[in-house]
Amino acid sequence: MIKFLSISSILFLALSLHSCSDDDTPPEQINEEEVITTLVVTLTADSGQAIELRSQDLDGEGPNEPEITVSDNLAANTMYVGSIQVLNQTVDPAEPIHEEISEESDEHQFFYTQGGNLDLNTAYLDFDSNDHPLGLAFSLTTNTAGQGTMTVTLRHEPLKPNDGTLSGAGGETDISVVFPITVE
Repeated sequence: MIKFLSISSILFLALSLHSCSDDDTPPEQINEEEVITTLVVTLTADSGQAIELRSQDLDGEGPNEPEITVSDNLAANTMYVGSIQVLNQTVDPAEPIHEEISEESDEHQFFYTQGGNLDLNTAYLDFDSNDHPLGLAFSLTTNTAGQGTMTVTLRHEPLKPNDGTLSGAGGETDISVVFPITVE
C-alpha cells in the first residue's frame, strides 16, 4: 500500500511539474464590445439652426424601448453638417464611445439610409487612415419637402473599401436607429 502511495505521489508530482510552462507570454486580451446606450446626431445648417436626433436606451436589451426624439423639422433645399456622439450612459460620467470609434476608425463605418418620401443626400466628411469613410462627420443635403425615416447604422469591422451599402459592407451592427424625419 505504501509503495502504491509513493508511486502515486511521484506520478502526481511529475505531471504537475510537466504541466508548468516556461512561456511567460500573457494571453491575448479580448476587446469586449462597448455598451452603447445613446446616439446623438447633431445637424447644423449654415443659418446656425441646429437639430438634434437622439436615441437613448438606458436599459439596453431590457424591456423598455429606446426613447427617440428629433428636436425640429429639417428645411428643404438646405445643407447640414452632421456630427455623431455615441455614449455609454450606464456609467458616471458618461463614456464617450465615439472617441474609441475614431481611434479605431479602420474597424468602423456609419451608414445613412432613408425611407418613405424623403429626398436626402449624404456625404462622408471624415475618413480612416486608409482614406475609407468613417462617418462621425458627414453632410446631409435636403432637396424637396417630404416625410420618412433616416436610419443611422454603425458597423463594426465592415469590409473596407465597400460599395457604400449596408448589404455590401459586411461586419456586425453595433447600433442602428431609425429616426422619423420631416422636411418642410
